[in-house]
Amino acid sequence: MQASYPLRQQWLGNLRGDLLSGAVVALALIPEAIAFSLIAGVDPKVGLYAAFSIAVITAIAGGRPGMISAATGAMALVMVDLVRDHGLQYLFAASILAGLLQVVAGVFKLGSLMRFVSRSVITGFVNALAILIFLAQMPELVGRGPTVYVLCAAGLAIIYLLPRLTRAVPSPLVAIGLLTAVVMGFGIDVRTVGDMGQLPDSLPHFFIPDVPLTWDTLRILLPVSATLAVVGLLESMMTLQIVEDITETPSERNRECVGQGLANTVTGFLGGMAGCAMIGQSVINVTSGGRGRLSCLVAGVLLLVLVVYGSDLVRQIPMAALVAVMIMVSIGTFSWRSLRDLRTHPRSSSAVMLLTVVVTVATHDLAKGVLSGVLLSALFFARKVGRMLDVQREEAGDTQVYRVRGQVFFASAGQLGAAFDYQRVAAKVEIDLREAHLWDLTAVAALQRAQEKLAAHGAEVSVVGLNAASQTLIEQVGGRGGAH
Repeated sequence: MQASYPLRQQWLGNLRGDLLSGAVVALALIPEAIAFSLIAGVDPKVGLYAAFSIAVITAIAGGRPGMISAATGAMALVMVDLVRDHGLQYLFAASILAGLLQVVAGVFKLGSLMRFVSRSVITGFVNALAILIFLAQMPELVGRGPTVYVLCAAGLAIIYLLPRLTRAVPSPLVAIGLLTAVVMGFGIDVRTVGDMGQLPDSLPHFFIPDVPLTWDTLRILLPVSATLAVVGLLESMMTLQIVEDITETPSERNRECVGQGLANTVTGFLGGMAGCAMIGQSVINVTSGGRGRLSCLVAGVLLLVLVVYGSDLVRQIPMAALVAVMIMVSIGTFSWRSLRDLRTHPRSSSAVMLLTVVVTVATHDLAKGVLSGVLLSALFFARKVGRMLDVQREEAGDTQVYRVRGQVFFASAGQLGAAFDYQRVAAKVEIDLREAHLWDLTAVAALQRAQEKLAAHGAEVSVVGLNAASQTLIEQVGGRGGAH
């Protein structure tokens, strides 16, 4: 289902597959939406409303048919401190502002910036997310008594063993159903979803978050909203790439940025938390046959129907069952292959991946981790490219010719300057740049200094072979290194 296909085909071109896969995703979304709400420290209905709203709006406005978006663990982790320090209303306001920032990103076509995020950073991001999700489950396990451990272990056994018998029903849903039946049937006294907060008993309604419209409020919201916007777009673009690879169809990245932004903005006004595309659920959808926009719409609408009209049962779900589901999500999210790859991948790639994980886990801030990884990747790249400069000297009578090959910029400019022999300077010196390119002011300055030093030793210096871009850069600087 290509993004460029007619609208009718995007919605109705895979009707049976989208309806069935959407139903499967809706069932699997319920426990995750509740669990992500609890990670953020809010009532389950906040995540459930968000799952409904974001799924429906991105189905309509997003740039990737077949991709599932809802409340996610990555976004929930960003919200924890804001909810604890300032309350739920600030979370709604932060979601709105994050959505607006994402719309701006889409309008200015920043979705294409994803190509600057290396695979090592993406792997580190995914691994850190998995670790943080796992750590977030510990308060519901540690110190809760042996019964909770037994229930959690039983849930994990069902989740991993049931698919060997049948895949007709998602195994996490079966685990939740069976453990809920056991707890209710035997009257086992453990924490349940009902102990965590109120579930929705009605459809969401529009309201304006109750926060003061002051600069202090903006100062509180902006850092969190900016982080939500970046993390949301990053995970969405990563998920989009994965769905592209599976379906072998293209996407509209900038439209997806706008779609995610609209979804988060509207969700904040409906009492939901910000979200983004979900790697796990999107893979479930496309592998279950979902390809069109209808699959995401069905997942969102059916989820809301189930929780609004079946809330009495949902309240009885033991927290141990949800912990088992989230441990499964963290195990499935972590790239175990990356551990084996540490032996075979270049050390620079491994260092980028590990730094991304360490910074993210240490700060609980996915944006800081990704930024650290991107900066280290850029540093390694600059160092590598800087070594790809070669300067050869040739003698032709009373003329010295320096042939420069490669890229000259801030990381390699020093190498260019050191390549000239200022102790043995011929009467004429020619600097041949036919196979070189000057990228920045540092490169221009290095060339100018070399010309000045050679001229000071009495040489007649000429520069030949400058390409048009390099010549323009020199003219902008006002230098004297024009081509001859």
